[in-house]
Amino acid sequence: MNDSAQPAVLGLIPAWNEAARIRPVVEGARRYLSVLVVDDGSTDETAAVARSAGAMVVCHGENRRKGAALQTGFAWALAHGYDAVITLDADGQHDPAEIPRFLAALEAGAGDLVIGERDFAQMPWPRWWSTPLGAWFLSLALGGKVTDHQSGYRLLTRRLLEQMQLTSTGFEMEVEMMAEAMRLGLTIAWVPIRTIYG
Repeated sequence: MNDSAQPAVLGLIPAWNEAARIRPVVEGARRYLSVLVVDDGSTDETAAVARSAGAMVVCHGENRRKGAALQTGFAWALAHGYDAVITLDADGQHDPAEIPRFLAALEAGAGDLVIGERDFAQMPWPRWWSTPLGAWFLSLALGGKVTDHQSGYRLLTRRLLEQMQLTSTGFEMEVEMMAEAMRLGLTIAWVPIRTIYG
């Protein structure tokens, strides 16, 4: 964990068969945070590579989907006394060098859910129009501003982790997190991040 004067923040990486791509993600994140990889039933060497890169690893015996892996990581973070969690994907879509943006938002008290906001103009077709359109409809449904509902690069505070009631096990959990934050009257904030595909 970090110095006691600073919030203890955990980097959480859910992973499924990402042995070929996870090492630079773990090593990059470890420049700023302790890192936990939840290996979601991989059949390759994901867990071994993550450990060799310096991550703590928890393994699911079978693939239970991304949302379930996040739930496992959230419970682990709460049990080990962390003040916040930053989630990022194992496939290199999220640049670990941008973690300080989330830490700065936490320090500034920007919100209990801080989401990385991508530049839609840099997304491949059809995502460059379907993603913002989906965010617009979700804003109407939830009654609050949503700019990037699919980004998995996020910071969640302990207050949100302790109170939200999640039921999803797949990628839809990312929308459910926002709905829960709004239901609880907690603030959602946004930080700009790189848009990486390929």
